[in-house]
This record gives sequence, C-alpha cells and structure tokens, in this order.
Amino acid sequence: MIIKNIGRLIKFKMKSNNIKVEICAGSAESCVTARRAGAHRVELCSALSLGGITPSFGAISLAKKESDIDINVLIRPRQGDFLYSRREIEVMMRDIEMCGQLGVSGVVFGALDKNGNVDIEFCKPLAHLARSLSLSFTFHRAIDVSKDIFEALEAIISLGADRILTSGGAQTAAEAIPVLKKMNQQAAGRVIIMPGSGVNATNIAAIIEQTGVSEIHLSASENIPSASLHRPPLSFTPEVLGGDYLHKESSLEKVKEAILIVNGV
Repeated sequence: MIIKNIGRLIKFKMKSNNIKVEICAGSAESCVTARRAGAHRVELCSALSLGGITPSFGAISLAKKESDIDINVLIRPRQGDFLYSRREIEVMMRDIEMCGQLGVSGVVFGALDKNGNVDIEFCKPLAHLARSLSLSFTFHRAIDVSKDIFEALEAIISLGADRILTSGGAQTAAEAIPVLKKMNQQAAGRVIIMPGSGVNATNIAAIIEQTGVSEIHLSASENIPSASLHRPPLSFTPEVLGGDYLHKESSLEKVKEAILIVNGV
C-alpha cells in the first residue's frame, strides 16, 4: 500500500498541475522510474553520496532516449566546495555544450567566491551559454552555504536563473520553513524557489503549504543491494558511503507516494 494513513498526512488540497515535483535521479534507470511514477522533471547527476557531480555523456543520452520527461543536468565538476578555478569553468562550459547537443531541458550549476558570495562573474558566461542553447538554468544548493542567503537570492535573480534549489540554509528543508517562506516572498515571481533536502512523504505537504512554493525537489530513493556473490575484502568505496555492494536508485513507490500527497488525493 502506497500510503497507510493519507488522511493524516494530507491537510490541504492542491490541483495536480499547480505543484511540480522534481526527482533527483542518479542514473538513467532512475529517470525512467521517475517518469513512470508521474514526476514532472528530474535532476540527473551521478555520485549522489558525494552531493552529486556531472553525469556521463552516456547516462544523459540514454536517459533522454528512454524517458519522456524533462531532464535538468547537474553541472558540477567535482565534489567539495563551490569555489572553482578558471580551468574548471572550461570543463563546465563544455558540459553545458554537451547538454545542449543532447537536447535536455536545462542545467543546474552554481559558484561562490572565496568570501561566500555568489560569484557573478564566474556564473555569467555559464548562464549566457545555457540561454543561448535554450536550456533553463537552476542555481543549486551552493546558495545554502553562501554568506547571506537573501543577498545571494538577489544575485542569482540578476543572473537570470529560472529557479533556485535550496534547503533554506539548513541541513534539511523542513528545518528552514520560515526561511524558505521568506525567500519565496522575496523572489516574488522573479525566480522559482524550489525546496530540497530531506523532503519525503512525512513533510512534503507541510513544506509546500507553509512556504507557498510551486515546485519541490526530493530523491525518493532506496538502497539497492548488489547481486554479486563474490565479495573479497578489498573495497573501493568507504562503508560510510555505502560500500561496494549497495547503491541508490529512485523508488517507484516513494515517488508515487510523494506525488499522491502533492496532488491532494
């Protein structure tokens, strides 16, 4: 059963086409799952355990081929902070060009300077390239570690971003509902505020209702154990990141559950 007590979880009604649900997908397979479950869009990336980095050409092209869903691709060349080198901007530019060639819907990127401000000069050419290729531009959660989230919001608007993925500066979106509400009010339709991080069936309704946002982002993932029977002691992945014999994929049931709640059934 998808939801055991939906009457307890849903305390408001929304039309199904008012709220868009974006799924963070770590593979082409998860894109297909998100589409089957009724998601509006996916953010495609790889290495979710590292916060996500840019997926491969193969993953993007296969996801585009096999899933009839809007795909936004994460443009993040490495794990770690969001202070990038000039060589890294070249990598990001080439990845955006690849996304344009593959015909995805948009790209997701962000950068900060050494003082924690949005790096306008770094982001400008990336945003210009995305627009020239008819790609939407989402500024990602780099905003959550910026020096001042509300100043960063204005800087991102000046870049012409279509939306901002944010947890409101907290570990999870549910912890920062007042901040997300204020951000949404400040945005005033100039950019879409899309809460993400820790969003699930138990809090998705409250986050949407209390912040007034029109889009929401979640992974809705599950752990998939490896079918490998041969498991030598040598390991390439630390256990804290799941080890070598476990990976995450989007869960059909979890995505359906979230969408059912959002639709207010």
